[in-house]
Amino acid sequence: MSGGMLAGRPGDGTAGAAQASRTGSANLATPGDATPNPPVRVLVCDDQALIRTGFATIIDAQPDLEVVGECADGRAAVDHARRLEPDVVVMDVRMPVLDGIEATRLLAGAGVERPVKVLVVTTFNLDEYVYEALRAGASGFLLKDAPAGQLLAGIRTVASGAALLAPEVTRQLVGRYAARIRPAEAPTADTALTPRELEVLRLIADGRSNSEIAATLVISQETVKTYVSRILAKLNLRDRVQAVVHAYRTGLVT
Repeated sequence: MSGGMLAGRPGDGTAGAAQASRTGSANLATPGDATPNPPVRVLVCDDQALIRTGFATIIDAQPDLEVVGECADGRAAVDHARRLEPDVVVMDVRMPVLDGIEATRLLAGAGVERPVKVLVVTTFNLDEYVYEALRAGASGFLLKDAPAGQLLAGIRTVASGAALLAPEVTRQLVGRYAARIRPAEAPTADTALTPRELEVLRLIADGRSNSEIAATLVISQETVKTYVSRILAKLNLRDRVQAVVHAYRTGLVT
């Protein structure tokens, strides 16, 4: 992990101070105030103690986030997640006992009754394991040397139910593994979608953000969000990551 991720790490005792801050803030609420949302519960899983502790310290210093557990291998991640029921699991890929891919599949894969949101954090950009983890059900992907702010934003994004895959990462990742994703047979049109929705889906598969799609199609970002929601609902897809894979598998993008 680079200094960028650890640069925001507070001194000793910050996690406790953050917890006190959360408690103190709650106590300051007046009877007329709305009930504050509970913090997002996070489980951190990484086999390197320094990285694991750094992540936990950064996360726990936020008033809206709370680290509920830490573990050093995939099997422990599965056990802890089932017992602690976190909102998000921050998952390393390469770990002993059970790697992060299999752990993700057990927590968020197809057929899991109560899937957990998993944010994959890895040292290697465009590692093959990243693609496999996304197929296994992960909701997002970040590099370990990303700034602390990106980690925190990533956790919040995944917790909200959205997928996190940076557009530039989507372009490179899909480009690298497109041959594996594409069907052997001739592509067929996805008749469930309107021509405009197909156009939006192709742009999603190209790694475009909502703002980029809006600029390309000369529509508002709110309209883009509506199209994305319709596409996911019509195709029974969980998020944009699955939409990208779907687009390549069905031959909509070549």
